Amino acid sequence: MNLVYADQDGQVYDHPSHTALARSGDMIVEILEEELIPLPEGATLVSLPHTTPVYWDEKSGRMKALDGNYEAVGALLPQGFTRLLLPGYVKKDKDSQLPLFGYTAVVWKNDGFYVAARMSDDPYRWNPVNCDPQLLESKVQAKLSQYPDNRLYRHLSNCALGYECLTASNTFLDRWEGAVPVSYSCNAGCFGCISEQPEDSGFVAPQTRMNFRPRLEEVVEIMLEHLKTPESIISFGQGCEGEPSTQAAIIIPAIREVRKITDQGYININTNAGLTDFIRGIVDAGLDMMRVSTISAIDDHYNAYYKPRGYTLKNVEKSIRYASDQGVLTSINYLVFPGVTDREEEIEAMLEFVKRTGLKLIQLRNLNIDPEAYLQLIPNAKGEIVGMKQMIEIFQQELPEVAIGSYSHTPKGLQQKRQQEAEAWS
Repeated sequence: MNLVYADQDGQVYDHPSHTALARSGDMIVEILEEELIPLPEGATLVSLPHTTPVYWDEKSGRMKALDGNYEAVGALLPQGFTRLLLPGYVKKDKDSQLPLFGYTAVVWKNDGFYVAARMSDDPYRWNPVNCDPQLLESKVQAKLSQYPDNRLYRHLSNCALGYECLTASNTFLDRWEGAVPVSYSCNAGCFGCISEQPEDSGFVAPQTRMNFRPRLEEVVEIMLEHLKTPESIISFGQGCEGEPSTQAAIIIPAIREVRKITDQGYININTNAGLTDFIRGIVDAGLDMMRVSTISAIDDHYNAYYKPRGYTLKNVEKSIRYASDQGVLTSINYLVFPGVTDREEEIEAMLEFVKRTGLKLIQLRNLNIDPEAYLQLIPNAKGEIVGMKQMIEIFQQELPEVAIGSYSHTPKGLQQKRQQEAEAWS
């Protein structure tokens, strides 16, 4: 498997006599054949600024840095794919920070690009190539004309057309999972927040957070427009907003009003679930699905990343347990990172967390972060690193009633996914 690298103009090359290496946490590691899949449709190759590629030199039997003014290359994977390894590199400038993306190791072999990843879900619905830009543009204009006074549709039009957010796009295309953002504030200070960063963070937020409080009628309009089919999902909690449960005073009456009119589709919230009392109210109003963002089931690790304000991981656990007990389909948006998530202590803690809370689905999401900054932030490893592939297999074996995926599923979709997983294992 050949080293892949880029020059300063962004031209990508492979080196036929240099063997590619990867990273797991802060360790340079070899790449196993079983960890590679062909570069998925919808993936993007990017160079990693201020880095030098590293490779294995067969002649000397040593790891070396590539000579010349070249940069390492990584792949940005579409939804449905979980990375197993990071690109192999060293930084030229230790103070520089990579943009907030989830970089995956990429190699060249058999006349094509391969990545260290696995398919965790059917990527079709979240593949950018399945979002026709001309159709989207016309649908956006139609919705804006139909609802000229709805500020949420105007806000989402920029998310769809400017940021190419697929959830926002679905809102205009009347399909699958759509977005209804409501919150401009948050009760956490996530280290890698994509919509708001402190000036001294060193990161640039790739999106702009909404800056207004929507009216009840604006929220209800979007919900009713989207909930027109049995398998449709409308979701509070988007990348362009803060924590949605801080706006429980809007969400609760909106759910109640919508459910007086239609029982179609599913109402979902993507949340940190720290505000347990608010979550209970939202659940009791008629919530169908809840996806909780987490990075760890270990307090020190969780607190270092999320910087929770006025809540703890215990509050998160109580919220999930309550929702599960009330029949809500609960899942976690599990931010995973090779060399950290696959540590022994992390795996053991997460297994117990899932068992205690009654979760039905683990959504593996590649953490968008600068690796060095993240590793400096969190507690040091205590146990062995077993590898991402092995970690997923442990989850499948120890949690047979829990599906392993990459995005939210309706109850029907989740049942189909479980059947497919069972068939694959048999």
